[in-house]
Amino acid sequence: MTGAAPWRSFGALPHAHGGPPGAGRLRATPADFVVEERLGFAPDGEGEHRLLRVRKVGANTEWVARRLAAFAGVPVGAVGWAGLKDRHAVTTQWFSVPVANRPEPDWAAAGADDDGFRVVEVHRHRRKLRRGALAGNRFRLRVGSLSGDRAALDERLAQIAERGVPNYFGEQRFGRGEANLARASALFEGRVGRVDRHRRGLWLSAARAQLFNEVLAERVIRGDWDRPLVGDRMQLAGSHSHFAAESIDETLRARTRVGDIAPTGPLWGRGALPSGGEPARLEGEVAAAFPLWVQGLEAAGLEQERRALRLRPLDVAWHWPDAQVLELGFELPAGAYATAVLRELIDWHDEESGAVDVRD
Repeated sequence: MTGAAPWRSFGALPHAHGGPPGAGRLRATPADFVVEERLGFAPDGEGEHRLLRVRKVGANTEWVARRLAAFAGVPVGAVGWAGLKDRHAVTTQWFSVPVANRPEPDWAAAGADDDGFRVVEVHRHRRKLRRGALAGNRFRLRVGSLSGDRAALDERLAQIAERGVPNYFGEQRFGRGEANLARASALFEGRVGRVDRHRRGLWLSAARAQLFNEVLAERVIRGDWDRPLVGDRMQLAGSHSHFAAESIDETLRARTRVGDIAPTGPLWGRGALPSGGEPARLEGEVAAAFPLWVQGLEAAGLEQERRALRLRPLDVAWHWPDAQVLELGFELPAGAYATAVLRELIDWHDEESGAVDVRD
């Protein structure tokens, strides 16, 4: 591992396809990073909630939720959303707001006094929108001041589209300067007093994500991050279901190559690892390097879960408006990070912040 911290920083995680063949500037303006959230269901068409499709610029998800709650006259906790979206981008996402026995608000006026957002669709719905209730996100990105060989960049994009990338948790999960990991360590070492549930959850989530990244980094170094090993838990695409790879045959390899299934890594919690063989040995070695984290996550009541090691972006497309500008688009499933894709392509300078990601 590198650096003073006992964990790998996001920038130090190994690449699957070799170093990025280009460098450029990301998000000179919010319009250079456009994200559209896709729900995993259709609105009910009836019920006491309103599903609102909101377009926002320079505004984060929780700020918009507070403004919608104030506009509708409901507690902010009554407003639901499926996923967090970054402030420094143009994003379209969904919120739910209960109206029940209240007069129907004029939703078109909800963002009228703010440049940050506006409601573009309204649908009746029966239930509050819950976190994770989305199919994925569509990204349209513009990289400027791009240097590097164009043929090499085109080749790398083709590799990414065909083979995918390591499904790392992005740097946004860990906070600016990896502060969430430092605070998680302090929490596990007993150096933190009383802390609210929200912050505690962020720190636990960061530690859990970093343990996954450490396992995945070892698989990338070994070269088997995207192929099954005996003992792997194989996850079905678009599902959280997984099964044991008790033996490896050509059918299993073929299903993995086409993206029907993928090997997984641990999201740490209570209970025995469901993996076996070499994967379990490697996962156990990583856990042994972070004993307080493992004990802390188990004591917090989290259960063992799994996450796919490979991320395959869908509908990858790109073009070159000019020699120094690359525009690309792709779709990612819920919980995946755009920077996991970008880091295999370019080294970037982010104009806005240290956390460029949009996820969930």
